[in-house]
Amino acid sequence: MLASGHRHERIAEEIRHEISAMLCGELKDPRLATLVTVTEVRVSPDLKHARIYVSVLGTDAEQAAAFRALASATGFIRRELSTRLRLRRSPDLHFVHDRAAQYGQHLEELLRQVRKPSES
Repeated sequence: MLASGHRHERIAEEIRHEISAMLCGELKDPRLATLVTVTEVRVSPDLKHARIYVSVLGTDAEQAAAFRALASATGFIRRELSTRLRLRRSPDLHFVHDRAAQYGQHLEELLRQVRKPSES
C-alpha cells in the first residue's frame, strides 16, 4: 500500500502527541487536575472523525468532571489541532474513557486472590 494510504494513522499519532501536550499545561481547567493520559487516537480514513481514548485516574466524580472539562474544551482543541497540524478541516473529536488500566488492575487483584490460598 502507498504511504498516503496510512495518512490517517500518522495524523492520529500527531493528534495524540498534541493533545497530550495541551493536557500537560495549556488547558487550565481545574477539573483536569487529576492524571489525564491520552492512550490512543483513532482517526477515520476520511479524516472526519477522531476517537481519543483517555485514561483518567481518580474517583468516579473526578473522572466525570475531567470528561466534562474535555467536552467543554473540544472547540479549543480542534482549533489548535487545525493550526498546529496545518489541517484544512480538523476532525470531530470524540473522547472515550479508556478503562484498560483499571481492568488490568482488577485482573491482577483476582490473580493475587487465587494465588493466596495455594501459598498457605
